[in-house]
Amino acid sequence: MPNTKTILIVDDDQELSDGLRIVLERQGHRVIQARDGQQGKNQIYQQHPDLVILDMMMPRMGGYPVLEHFRGKPDAPPIIMITANEGSRHKAYAEYLGVVDYIRKPFAMEKLLEAVDRGLKAGEAKKKGDSGDDAADSDE
Repeated sequence: MPNTKTILIVDDDQELSDGLRIVLERQGHRVIQARDGQQGKNQIYQQHPDLVILDMMMPRMGGYPVLEHFRGKPDAPPIIMITANEGSRHKAYAEYLGVVDYIRKPFAMEKLLEAVDRGLKAGEAKKKGDSGDDAADSDE
């Protein structure tokens, strides 16, 4: 499939991760999984996913150190953070670190799939350098 995208799910909740994998594979994506932030970081470097779905709180290494590590790196994939945490400061910090979306658990699968579509589009635009073209278009 030429439009197949690779999505990395980084979450220690195996049931949730497997459920997401099944849904995303049915959408035509290739899905890889990691159980903590350290494994996730390694998978990003080894597999170069088109998108990452990252849990905030996990053993060994949570989501924030992963976001902090990849912040500002030009080859960083778009990242969606999922969390059961209700704090608005956590959301603000995740957005500061560059997440394309921040979704609180439990969430409707449709909401996640919409975020995945937006994240993949953002990643494509970044690869093509469309963000610079938009600025040029607005000058006309």
